[in-house]
Amino acid sequence: MTTRIGHPLRRMTGRDPHQEGRVATSLELFYDLVFVVAFAAAAAQLAHQLAESHYQAAIFGYLLCTFAAIWAWINFAWFASAFDTDDWFFRLVTLVQMIGVAIIALGIPQVFDSLGHDEHVDNHVLVIGYIVMRVGMVAQWLRAAAQSERYRGACLIYAGMTLVAQIGWIAVLIADMAPLATLLAMIACIAVEFAGPFIAERSTGGTPWHAHHIAERYGLLTIVTLGEGVVGTVAVLGAIVEVEGWSVQTAVLGLASMGVTFAMWWMYFIVPVGYALHAHREKSFGWGYGHIVIFMAAAGVGAGLHVAALYFEHEVHVGAGAVVATVAVPLGVYCLGLLAMYDYLLPFDPLSLLLGLGAAALLVAAVWLAAVGISVIVAIVVATLAPVLIVVLDEIFGVARKARALASIGVEVDY
Repeated sequence: MTTRIGHPLRRMTGRDPHQEGRVATSLELFYDLVFVVAFAAAAAQLAHQLAESHYQAAIFGYLLCTFAAIWAWINFAWFASAFDTDDWFFRLVTLVQMIGVAIIALGIPQVFDSLGHDEHVDNHVLVIGYIVMRVGMVAQWLRAAAQSERYRGACLIYAGMTLVAQIGWIAVLIADMAPLATLLAMIACIAVEFAGPFIAERSTGGTPWHAHHIAERYGLLTIVTLGEGVVGTVAVLGAIVEVEGWSVQTAVLGLASMGVTFAMWWMYFIVPVGYALHAHREKSFGWGYGHIVIFMAAAGVGAGLHVAALYFEHEVHVGAGAVVATVAVPLGVYCLGLLAMYDYLLPFDPLSLLLGLGAAALLVAAVWLAAVGISVIVAIVVATLAPVLIVVLDEIFGVARKARALASIGVEVDY
């Protein structure tokens, strides 16, 4: 057996989109770890702003900061799926992008602090990190354009649109604008960012991304974001034990909090997405962009559990109903978002509607129970049953239905 040592420069001509056994590389897994820090910083800031009832600052800051991180990840994931050469140049440019994401994480507290004081949006560090990350991405696209004649048109569009957006981000960085003006300017930059992949993939025949590989990459980042739920669980339990000591209620809440994270993981992998994407590559935009909301919601559940921990430590300025809502709202977005995503990839199943209504009913009931004076612990336990309900009913009634739905698009999968 011959072992290759070293990583010489290779031509970036495009990967085989039908390569068998394609899996995430160790570099991609390492890259994902940087986002643990970014999500943790955003979730912690969100929790503290919500606990102080600064709802506008909390929501705007969280959406802004998590979008910057998630969009950075999405661009790298799709590029690597199509053009990863795993040579020394690719690795070093990936390091540049990782440094950019780390800078984004460092700038998150400043964004929330400025919003919390109703001042201008202090997004300078955040935008600098974003620009550093995008410079690395432009270098990758230009290299692919130079070395891949087949995909040159798409690569140049990606690079060009990214550079146009960079001009906008630099303007946002330099200008000292009010929050509303900053928001509008950033929306314009985001629109350009979104337009780049759409134009490149639709007008030139696209890039050779691998359906099963990209499905795995999204699944791995979902697991990373769900880690915030584990951190939130530990925070809640630590707060209760410190104030009240160990009890049956503490154990029940701990089991429910860990259970909801586990059920969210289970729910995510209900459908073998790689097969569905391989059969319908044209649905990649809705699926890929839709995950921005799902990632935000997954990390938001962990932030909500942090708020619950602050509640038990008597460090919140909101009512019990609002505390439970910080868990229920992102959990509802996650559950309903995944159900909608699966019905987008596969033929619509009426069971999804019933599952969504059942989950929504539990989440609304949880907030209502806390608002009328029932224990917050009981209310949170009720909220955590939403994804559990979906998983259980899907296991009972949905397996055969999914198999038929996949078969209808030409995919045979053994469940």
